[in-house]
Amino acid sequence: MPYFACRIAAEDGRVVTQSRPASSAEECRRYFEAAGYLVLSVRRDWKQLQVQSISFGRKIKDKDFLLFNQELVALIKSGFPILRSLEVISARAKNIHLHELLTKVAGEVKLGKALSEAFLPYEKQFSTVYIASLMAGERSGNLPAAISRYIQYAKTVSQTRTRIRSALAYPTVLIVFAFIVIGMLVNFILPKFADFYSSFEAQMPGISRLIMSVSMWLNKHWYVVIGLFAGMGFAAAGLKRSPRFRTGLDRAKLRVPYGGSVWLETSLSLFSRTLGLLLEAGITLLASIGLAIQAVPNSHLVKRLEGVPDSIRNGDSLSDSLAKSEAVPPLALDMVRIGETSANLQGMLADMADFYDERIRVKIDTLVSLIEPVVIIFMGLLVAGMLLSVYLPIFNVIRATRF
Repeated sequence: MPYFACRIAAEDGRVVTQSRPASSAEECRRYFEAAGYLVLSVRRDWKQLQVQSISFGRKIKDKDFLLFNQELVALIKSGFPILRSLEVISARAKNIHLHELLTKVAGEVKLGKALSEAFLPYEKQFSTVYIASLMAGERSGNLPAAISRYIQYAKTVSQTRTRIRSALAYPTVLIVFAFIVIGMLVNFILPKFADFYSSFEAQMPGISRLIMSVSMWLNKHWYVVIGLFAGMGFAAAGLKRSPRFRTGLDRAKLRVPYGGSVWLETSLSLFSRTLGLLLEAGITLLASIGLAIQAVPNSHLVKRLEGVPDSIRNGDSLSDSLAKSEAVPPLALDMVRIGETSANLQGMLADMADFYDERIRVKIDTLVSLIEPVVIIFMGLLVAGMLLSVYLPIFNVIRATRF
């Protein structure tokens, strides 16, 4: 949708310019006139077109979308109608893409659609859970409470993901630095020593000849290595599009020592937190379980859990249905069973999610504390091996020069 820059005169006499997406200049003029402004001129805003053309990645950040929902809840609680709330937030949105999306949503609401129905075309951009929360809030007549529960849910999920990324950042930096050091030694330092030693015609030790040969080959055929890595990258990108490959990869992740339990418990945390949110919003168990399964990030577990809705439909309890899937550990099954017998399933699911989040945090901290010395030792051994391959031939050179 194109953007138009409008020069408008406010009630206090100030003349300001605002940019807004619209299908035509006339539509943009009508919008500001309906808002009570005197429109002085309307022209196409080519700057916004340039910004759109260079945008990459996800257009709307999670924090911007959460901020929008917080403002929406505040305005609705203050007595603003939904349409007016969307227009106010859209006018102040700094993110161009969020501004455009809210404008489209407001247009759909103006035509008589519900808020959940207006957001439905953008389900993949955000999440199915958000649409379900809006529907639940509209059915119960308490939309602000439903959105507030979603905000808390999204914040908790985002904090868990941020914690995992932050914990793995330091080991990743160490590994990258190790490869940079190795690359510098192989490409710049070792070839110079190889030429130096060959001029003395001295016999080098086996480890020195091996490392020097590899270094010389990589120095001459570096484009082969780059091409190999590029080919592997393209192959991995192509395989990721295959559902069968993704399922096999996710199955392999769960079998990784120590790390497999982290992936499993992360999936269980997201599943239980999503299911608890939907049940608390008033959505039935049968309708909620399908959405909660979609929130699981592991495709192998999703495939295992696909039969749970049918099992519940046939009269089984949630705990029995999860047990049949063989995807949930006994501890989680016991917690679900306790929630069912105490008639507090959504509360127990929230407690289970908090329990697994804490276990994930402890395991990640432990894993990071183990990775750091391992990476440092690996770097030390590798660099030491290269230095030995460089300095060991010196003794043969000394003998050759004496005789």
